[in-house]
Amino acid sequence: MKTTNEILIIDLEATCWEHDRIPAGQKVDIIEIGICELNRATKAISKKQSIYVIPERSKISGFCTDLTGITPQLINEKGIHFEEACEKIRDEYNSPSLAWAGFGSFDKEQVAEQCDYLGIENPFSGNYINIMHQFRAYNGLYKMMGLKRALKALNMDFEGNHHSGADDAYNAARILREILE
Repeated sequence: MKTTNEILIIDLEATCWEHDRIPAGQKVDIIEIGICELNRATKAISKKQSIYVIPERSKISGFCTDLTGITPQLINEKGIHFEEACEKIRDEYNSPSLAWAGFGSFDKEQVAEQCDYLGIENPFSGNYINIMHQFRAYNGLYKMMGLKRALKALNMDFEGNHHSGADDAYNAARILREILE
C-alpha cells in the first residue's frame, strides 16, 4: 500500500431509491462528501466535515432522506455544486498530493464517474486505499464486512450516525488508523 503521512478518508452519500430502482431519466448523484484527515505520525483524525452537494441529475427520494437524514431543504440551504465541492476539497485539503481512502470501492468509483460525466478534474490523487480490503487482509478474512461490523470486530463502537458521510468517514479513519499500526 503506497501512502502519505496524511491520508484523506471520505465517505459519500448519494441519491438512492428503494430496491435500487433508479427512476427513468435520473442518475446516482453525490449529495454529501464526508471527509476527514488521518495523520499517520500523530494518529490524529482531524478536519472532519460534511460537504453537501446539490444533485444535478436526480432528486432526493423519501427513501434516501429516511436513510441519510439529508432532505431537499438541507441541500437548498447548505448545498454547493459538485464542481465547487471538488475545488473546496483541493483548496482545504491539498487533495491531489495525498493518498485517500474509503470503505469499499463505491466512493472512488462514484467520484470518478461524476467527474467524468461533468467533465471536471478528479480532486483526488490516483493513490486510493480501499479500507475494506485492507481490513479483510489484516484480519485474514475470506468475506467482506460492512463498516459497523468491522468496528465491532475491532471492539470499537460506531461514533455518530450511520449514513452520515462525515461520521462514516471518521469511523472508517478509526479502522484505518488501527490497521496501519
